Amino acid sequence: MAHEFKMQRRVEFAETDTAGIVHFSNFFRYMESAEHAFFRSLGLRVHSHSESKIGGWARVNAACTYKSPLRNEDLVDVHLIVREKRTKSFIYDAVFTKQEDGKSIEVAHGSMTTVCIKNRAGDDALEATAIPKEVDALIEAAPPELVAEFLASSGRG
Repeated sequence: MAHEFKMQRRVEFAETDTAGIVHFSNFFRYMESAEHAFFRSLGLRVHSHSESKIGGWARVNAACTYKSPLRNEDLVDVHLIVREKRTKSFIYDAVFTKQEDGKSIEVAHGSMTTVCIKNRAGDDALEATAIPKEVDALIEAAPPELVAEFLASSGRG
């Protein structure tokens, strides 16, 4: 079963402010993008929609701490781990790094809690639901020693 995912992306001009630095809100998009890529790498989807059903993952908590700027054209590595798996949700941690002078520099770290949701029976409202069996079978929480190492490497442990 999987508990971590890594991806790299290039910072685009539209993601920066007038100083050419990535706007803080984009780090949340990067975390979400990594989560979606993680699901796709396992043959899963994060959202489903049909005439009668909606299902997906709602964000109920997100945080990010910034340490160094990212700029237009920088390559950013996003390392996502599943810190905790509950019956209806996942808590992810992410570390964002870039290469500078041959060294990997942490530019930010964050976390995100996502809850599995579906239509409530009889109406259009959404409610939390158990993680589907096909997702539950493929994703697990990272081992405690990996989580501790991951958090310590970003000054959170």
